Amino acid sequence: MEKSFGRNHVLRGIDLELRAGEVTALMGANGAGKSTLVKVLCGYHFADAGRIELGGEPFAPTDAADAISKGVVTVHQSIDDGVIPDLDVATNLTLDRLTEPGVGLFVNDRKLRRQAQDVADGMGLTMDVRTRVADLDVADRQMIAIARAMARSPKLLILDEPTSSLSASEAERLFVLIDRLRADGVAILYISHRMSDIRRVADRIVSMRDGAISGIFEGDTLDYTGAVNAMLGHQMTEVDITPVSGGVPVLEARDLQLFEGSPPISFTAREGEVIAFTGLLGSGTTDLAEIVFGLAKQAGGSLTLDGKPYQALSAGESVAKGVFMSPKDRSENAVIGDFDIANNMTLPFLKAFSRFSFLREGAQRSAAREMIGKIGVKCEGDDDGIGTLSGGNQQKVMIGRWLLQASRVLLLDEPFQGVDIGARRDIGQYIRQTSAGRTTLVFVAEIDEALEIADRIIVLNEAAIAGEYINKNIDLNSLVADVSGPGRKWTSDDDQLSPAQPPAGQAGTSARTQASNQIAAG
Repeated sequence: MEKSFGRNHVLRGIDLELRAGEVTALMGANGAGKSTLVKVLCGYHFADAGRIELGGEPFAPTDAADAISKGVVTVHQSIDDGVIPDLDVATNLTLDRLTEPGVGLFVNDRKLRRQAQDVADGMGLTMDVRTRVADLDVADRQMIAIARAMARSPKLLILDEPTSSLSASEAERLFVLIDRLRADGVAILYISHRMSDIRRVADRIVSMRDGAISGIFEGDTLDYTGAVNAMLGHQMTEVDITPVSGGVPVLEARDLQLFEGSPPISFTAREGEVIAFTGLLGSGTTDLAEIVFGLAKQAGGSLTLDGKPYQALSAGESVAKGVFMSPKDRSENAVIGDFDIANNMTLPFLKAFSRFSFLREGAQRSAAREMIGKIGVKCEGDDDGIGTLSGGNQQKVMIGRWLLQASRVLLLDEPFQGVDIGARRDIGQYIRQTSAGRTTLVFVAEIDEALEIADRIIVLNEAAIAGEYINKNIDLNSLVADVSGPGRKWTSDDDQLSPAQPPAGQAGTSARTQASNQIAAG
């Protein structure tokens, strides 16, 4: 398979077989071509050359709806691509049935909700199906998008970073469903950068680099290190951090309560220091970030900034005081789809690039181009539309936005969401290199991401500080226990530092059906 956009050759000679009853994990650096490959399979793009077969028959979907009708269903990385926020849960879960021919003009509301409840029960969803999706948190919206895909009885299910917004228990529910679908003969293409996910579900790993397949790894023992090296094109080096203790206190929290009834927490963040706050979804990390940035108000306690009482009432007031934040959900809170890269990156600081109310576009774009180079955004130029970038490169733009100007406090909520291992380390190194003159608070769910960037790690569990570690010779068992609670152990042969997961389905790959529902791209 081949695909180009103008002079940009995105897919180069892709030969790939996705077999029924098997989970193929697809790994690749941002810009490697993963998203384009998925968009061709789900009918969003047409291949320029080559052929695709589904179950031995030619497969050339005219659009996404055609692909779905033929059995190829995709859950995209952007959560709201899979749900309609203004509709309730029941309508979202049964929307495809409502649009089927012969349904008629009138809807039996009781029957619809009963069907939706059946789908929800099958996924283990506990929310009221009458709830508006926009009123749910990110994790629940993600689970609804996945449930909607499952309800379509796919032959090929494509999951793009499906656990990025899920807690450990929610992710395990998804993995159990994947095991069930695999046993039922569904072919699954699972795109992820998380080695814990891949270890749990993958039968084989396909690595992509520069638009081509750079390695296929399968067998009883999957070569995870080899897959990462094939993805990067070089050996993955270990991160070696020499933690710094920091200078003068910048941000101090005293008996801070994140919400009513939560225990008080206290900490001091110092100049030049990078602190990672880590914990499971719902542990309070995002609540803390939003309180510091003025998006929410604490239930009790106080904050000081440079020794003075600090209480921001809005994001604008926070920015004016030198407190910047890169939010968790870039698609909803950060990216402006109609703007190009430069305008997205410089949006909060247009005043700094203006004179007498006139924008100095040359200075604006020069600053954007410099940051694009420093943080490694893969693009043709600063005037590219933000929507032309991969999810990981969009994330780089959002982080670069808040590094353009000097700050006293930099808050990064899940800064590596959708970013590959190599780019993650590049971003982490740049954040550390520029840490002088501010304190940096990074909020991450993945422990390995905390270890790769922080001088100090603070663990939150149920809105309380469960542990605090200097990032040197950390007892990983103790750290994981603080994050997950007692009874969860770290296994030393895991590549991803997260609570150990049970193994994938016990049946060997050779015992699974591989004759039907095959997809071949050549």
